[in-house]
Amino acid sequence: MITKEYIKELKINGNGDLSELARNNLSNAGNLVSILKNLGHLPVNFDGKWLLELTNSRFSQVRELAVKNIAKLTQHEYLETLKKIIKTDTDTNVRREAVSAIGRMRNINNKKILIEILQDTDPKIVCQAIRGLLVFKNDEEINNSLKTLINHENEMIRTVIYKEYFAKEQKQESVLPHAKTYEYLKNVIVNGDVREILKNVPNESIHLTFTSPPYYNARDYSIYPSYEAYLSFLEQVFLETYRITKEGRFLIVNTSPIIIPRISRAHSSKRYPIPFDIHHYLMQMGWEFIDDIIWLKPEYSVKNRIGGFQQHRKPLAYKPNSVTEYLMVYRKQTEKLIDWNIHQYDYHTVEQSKVPEGYETTNVWKIDPKFDKIHSAVFPVELCKRVVEYYSFKGDLIFDPFAGSGTLGRTAKNLDRYFFLTEQEPTYFEYMKTFVRKEGLFNLFKEKPTLFLTLKEFKETII
Repeated sequence: MITKEYIKELKINGNGDLSELARNNLSNAGNLVSILKNLGHLPVNFDGKWLLELTNSRFSQVRELAVKNIAKLTQHEYLETLKKIIKTDTDTNVRREAVSAIGRMRNINNKKILIEILQDTDPKIVCQAIRGLLVFKNDEEINNSLKTLINHENEMIRTVIYKEYFAKEQKQESVLPHAKTYEYLKNVIVNGDVREILKNVPNESIHLTFTSPPYYNARDYSIYPSYEAYLSFLEQVFLETYRITKEGRFLIVNTSPIIIPRISRAHSSKRYPIPFDIHHYLMQMGWEFIDDIIWLKPEYSVKNRIGGFQQHRKPLAYKPNSVTEYLMVYRKQTEKLIDWNIHQYDYHTVEQSKVPEGYETTNVWKIDPKFDKIHSAVFPVELCKRVVEYYSFKGDLIFDPFAGSGTLGRTAKNLDRYFFLTEQEPTYFEYMKTFVRKEGLFNLFKEKPTLFLTLKEFKETII
């Protein structure tokens, strides 16, 4: 058996034993892979000639790992072989490793080779060449060659070039530090049209939005003249949400396709793919798509659509029971990495906000729905808990533009976050007040009791 310890022993004895071992296993891809994966650090005087032989292997993984090890040597004598691999190999990963090997030489004399690779038709190869060239950003020829890629067909290449050469430092529109927000927004619930309310909220005020938009004409509280009007309404709301969201922070939208029942047996019902139609608008605004999470419900908890099919099982009439909803995760566009957002908080806050053990490791969340006699589409507490813990820090401001019964607000406060909620329906607004009397959950932070305000009253609180 070829082990890491055995490879280390052979390496100490010299290249001869290693090369002999490799040649004795030319037809055994598994053994060759083990050898190449366990080579580890290679000394400067390492003779890589036997690695060159493996770049002609019929096994693509062997070729890739051979080139990867050649890259550790960063020696100019391997340059011609690497150039040949880039031009002739049929595997993208092998070619990419060859480009990486040239880049790792960090030799300005190789710039012509890397500049030529920028014309490759494979975006992965081009990106690797860009990485190698960016080491020499003080070279005018390199900079000019890279800048032309701003019009490249591939979006990833355009994004990299834009960040390196054309992006200006975003003007911080908020007058507050990233981790802070305005006092008059903390633990506030406003009754009114969310679009009008948000006009009074400053730029970059909130850290996280989690919401479930009203389902198009599926509930009494969500009647719109047309599907286009419905999407336009959501577009306006999420555009304002984008403005008030802090740089690089998250929006999570919970929704699912819905069915509008047929008028009569002579007509068909219509199914609207809400999450997929909303997605286009969000991307146009500048939200960056991050993840899709599936909320999986027990089958007994959903409306039975399969009953008719179970009786006759005729093709074309199959209608599965819908036991899932989507949580579409988006991030406000930024040139900064996630680490930048994290570093805006002090050490104590980051440590106190760490997600507890037992967190979900997949994008399928099995959570029972909650049923309520007042509101027909209530967030389960567990759903809110996961979102708040996974996507915010203690002390953050959590926003829900369609608050309903206020589950997100209560959950946020229980997790030491602040909340800002808006709700247009007076019935639900009044319903949220009952939780204060029954549970006192809205008043856990005595220094910030919950305020229930009309739009007019909210405007009067703005300092």
